[in-house]
Amino acid sequence: MAEAPNTLSAVEAARRIEAGTLTVEELAEACLARIAEREPEVGAFAHFDAEAVRTAARAARADGPLRGLPVAVKDLIDTADLPTEYGSEIYEGHRPSEDAAVVARTKAAGGLVIGKTVTTEFAWRRPGKTRNPHDLGHTPGGSSSGSAATVADFMAPLAFGTQTAGSVIRPAAYCGVVGFKPTFGTHDRRGVKLLAEYLDTVGTFARSVEDVAFFDYALRGETMPRLDMFDGAPPRLAIHVPFADRIDEDAAAALERARIAAQTARASVVALVDWTAYEAMDEVHTTIMTAGAARALAWEYDNAYDKLSDFYRETLAAGRAIDDAAYYDAQGKADAFRNDAAARLDGIDAILTVPASGEAPAGIEWTGDPLFNKVWTTLRWPCVTIPAGRGSHGLPVGVQIVAGYGEDARALAVAAWLERAMKALE
Repeated sequence: MAEAPNTLSAVEAARRIEAGTLTVEELAEACLARIAEREPEVGAFAHFDAEAVRTAARAARADGPLRGLPVAVKDLIDTADLPTEYGSEIYEGHRPSEDAAVVARTKAAGGLVIGKTVTTEFAWRRPGKTRNPHDLGHTPGGSSSGSAATVADFMAPLAFGTQTAGSVIRPAAYCGVVGFKPTFGTHDRRGVKLLAEYLDTVGTFARSVEDVAFFDYALRGETMPRLDMFDGAPPRLAIHVPFADRIDEDAAAALERARIAAQTARASVVALVDWTAYEAMDEVHTTIMTAGAARALAWEYDNAYDKLSDFYRETLAAGRAIDDAAYYDAQGKADAFRNDAAARLDGIDAILTVPASGEAPAGIEWTGDPLFNKVWTTLRWPCVTIPAGRGSHGLPVGVQIVAGYGEDARALAVAAWLERAMKALE
């Protein structure tokens, strides 16, 4: 039986479109059929127009790098032809005048915007309607809730997210897909609703490391990096689990599976120890994010206070109490820590760690703890989630690869190598 087009990898679908054995319209229709089947239960989309997708599919550039592949866009990112509401009642029905820079790049590269996916309110805390496609009684994570669920449930092969704390890496782990947060500043944030300017990073979701690298580098307008960089000489990995007392047995088991797979494939794996400064940066991140949010959402606080959730009323008030001197002092501490942290990577290619404390929590009222992402985001280093099996309740668990500033190609190559090593032991 032929594989349904919506279940193909992005790279394979692009190859078939280029070869003429699959059309953009056929792929779009397969995704639309899956959405029609599953969206009533999963609730991944904030805005979706099937007929508009069909029209766009007929006009899509099948000769661009993305070959007409469907791309889901987090509803924190502006689109001119679909509403953008940022997960907030304040912006109900809001129609931006132009696409965000990353959406414009997607279209220029031949990508097809298939819809806007659910985000938590302004990308922090209050969840939307989205459920984990692996078990509807559990959260998909946040804030890029709908994007992770869309890719995991074969509604689209590619999606955008954003990360201020753990909003790409954690939902990818909960939904069993690959999430990539590139080096801070890689993708233009024009048209992305900012939450904390110092931290916000545009990231991507796919179902394999190859697919996420393909998508990310198409957006950069660059050739996809070699993912076989470590085939001849396995990578040098360091395991580091900050806040180790806060992870559960499922997360620990996933990390152990990754370690065994890496060492079986002849990688060097050492422990990264005595990095007490790392955990101290959690509080610094909180200060930067809270103060940054108060400044980014000052208009909303002053002009639409009654439409903010209680969480934002309290958090923005707390952020306003952080004066500029304290705000910039926290940023200075983060900058200094980044310089010191670079020395930790001497002699290793990447850090192997956890992306979350374990499986996705039950219920959809809470999107999970970003504790295992926040400091990596503060470091501005590239991070990749790799699926690493299932936990005790049958839900996905993952592991996380982290590389140094600007070492995105290395992070993806290590992740691709580990992905293959883990599959070899299945």
